[in-house]
Amino acid sequence: MNVLIVYAHPEPRSFNRALLDTSLRVLKEEGHTVEVSDLYAMGFNPVATAGDFTERRFPHALQYDREQKQASQRQGFTDDIQAEIDKLLRCELLILQFPLWWFSVPAIMKGWIDRVFANGTVYGAGGKRFDQGGLKGRKAMLSFTTGCFPEMMESDGLLGQRDVILWHLHHGTFGYSGLQVLQPFVGWSIQYSDEAQRHAHLEAYAARLRGIGHEEVMATHPLADFGPDWRLKPGIEPRTVGHRRPEGQDAAR
Repeated sequence: MNVLIVYAHPEPRSFNRALLDTSLRVLKEEGHTVEVSDLYAMGFNPVATAGDFTERRFPHALQYDREQKQASQRQGFTDDIQAEIDKLLRCELLILQFPLWWFSVPAIMKGWIDRVFANGTVYGAGGKRFDQGGLKGRKAMLSFTTGCFPEMMESDGLLGQRDVILWHLHHGTFGYSGLQVLQPFVGWSIQYSDEAQRHAHLEAYAARLRGIGHEEVMATHPLADFGPDWRLKPGIEPRTVGHRRPEGQDAAR
């Protein structure tokens, strides 16, 4: 399996780096091919600008997504973006490795998503989204560290349910682009952990990666589950954390 790991942490001695090193070792031992985009080491530019394109469709006012669409059709991305798109299209499994900042990815990784998950390639024309997205047939996983304890991300926890917090990434980024989503790996409360606890996290991640090719994907809804009103069709039961019937409405509406 071809694996792309997009890594975002500015400190080479971080626990995220230890997780990255573990994943490289284990995945290669298991016979997988691994590419890494180390965003800080690359000096990756997270800012989307008109300079991302070798030619412009709308030269007088930047419409970034529409410029992406033309660039996808005419190979009009700058080299730094095209190199990342090529890595993305080569992979069978995408792993994002990062510290959870403000309930999301660091800015440099969000910029990678903005510039690389391009209209016309990853989503767009011809209904290219969700199970028909440009990355269909591939899988994706979040691997991240937090400063919080697991109990804080329970359904009744202080921060709210983990999968609700991650919905914008699981559904809005991975799912929308056609990726099948694996359960995340979380390194909990790292700064409050001792060496033995950190070692246990690394061992758990190694064990997880050894079986990664056989994991079940998270539940989702294909486009066919939705009607012309963009809502779940009658008879379709919601099966993700982000879908539910309005109060008082049942599946037979």
